Amino acid sequence: MNRQSIFFTITISFIISMILVIASFTILMTQNYKTKEALLFEKYVPIIKMVLRKHRKDGLTNEFTKNLEELNYTILTTKGEVNAITYNPLTKIVVEKKDTRDRDVFRVLKLNDKNYLYMKKKNRTFLIRDNISSSDNTNIYISLVFAIVIIIIILMYLITLRKLMPLKILKDKVKTLGDENFDFECCNSEGKDEVTLLAMEFKNSALKLKSLKESRNVFIRNIMHELKTPITKGKFLTQLEQNEENNEKLKSVFIRLEQLINEFATIEELISSTKNIDKKNYFFDDIIDNAKDILMLDDESIIQEYENKKLNVNFKLFSIAVKNLVDNAIKYSSDNKVTIKTENEDIIFQNIGKELKYPLEKYFEPFFANEEKTDDSFGLGLYIVYNILKANNYTLEYEYKDNINKFTCKKDEISTI
Repeated sequence: MNRQSIFFTITISFIISMILVIASFTILMTQNYKTKEALLFEKYVPIIKMVLRKHRKDGLTNEFTKNLEELNYTILTTKGEVNAITYNPLTKIVVEKKDTRDRDVFRVLKLNDKNYLYMKKKNRTFLIRDNISSSDNTNIYISLVFAIVIIIIILMYLITLRKLMPLKILKDKVKTLGDENFDFECCNSEGKDEVTLLAMEFKNSALKLKSLKESRNVFIRNIMHELKTPITKGKFLTQLEQNEENNEKLKSVFIRLEQLINEFATIEELISSTKNIDKKNYFFDDIIDNAKDILMLDDESIIQEYENKKLNVNFKLFSIAVKNLVDNAIKYSSDNKVTIKTENEDIIFQNIGKELKYPLEKYFEPFFANEEKTDDSFGLGLYIVYNILKANNYTLEYEYKDNINKFTCKKDEISTI
């Protein structure tokens, strides 16, 4: 594992935490044992001293034995009773003290929740039973707390690793991003932690890069598609006799090519820029005239029923959108005409023709016509229109009624102009 890795640091921290917890548990158990030993000595040493003093003075009389019984202590006098306790394999030595000089031994024994005081002094053995049950659960409580702490640390370690796992996936995905691998799933999108949010932001950035790449591809294809007609026309004119009429036509072809190049540059700026486009107030009539100039149309093709109001738009881009809508309306109409109207802030383009075969949203996809192999789709036209209208706070809606196609550029926010 890489020592610079976050996962390595977390694992080392986990191991150190486990070592500290185990060390703390060991120290606590040792201290608890010493404390318990001291308490037992404090409790039982006076009883042993009293028994030894009475034994040296008067012997263990029946009256003394009864007094011990009243204190809940019983002296086991017979050898069989003593051996049954001291030699029982289930008997545990809780505390032991030895005096090697006098060969004295003091032990606290435990059997079946009963404590026994064992004293051997000068070859004389005493065994006293504490009749009160001994139930010291301190060790159990300490062990239980220790187990809970260990489980919590392990769970926190696993949860932390799980939370950081998107970082590993993210690292691998960043490596493949240079190979234009923009599609990936890195984590649960419903997560709200910082790592998940970072991974989701990276995913969104990758999707934006993918969209930008596709837009540029569309832009290149659009250039090839749109420039093909004037180039073909220009090549044809160069083969004709050089006269004033043909020269004018050839000049118009070059003018058209220049307009297309400027148009494509504007579109490329639109689809690749993340900044807001520059918008000013322009009369709608000027936008229509610019669109007609781009298409080289005469006034007979456009039926003008609109109000010449001011629009807050980007002039070049909005002219391109209007140009495409007019071009499509004329191209797919039965009378080669388009009617332009206004209703409040909305702009309407109408033509007489067949209804769209697919929902309008399908035509917003680039090169939908080529993919579907249909004659009634609009290819790149509506794709460009959709993006330009969106940048200018408009949406495109479609309605078909009484053999009339109605395309409405609906303003998102009502203008106060």
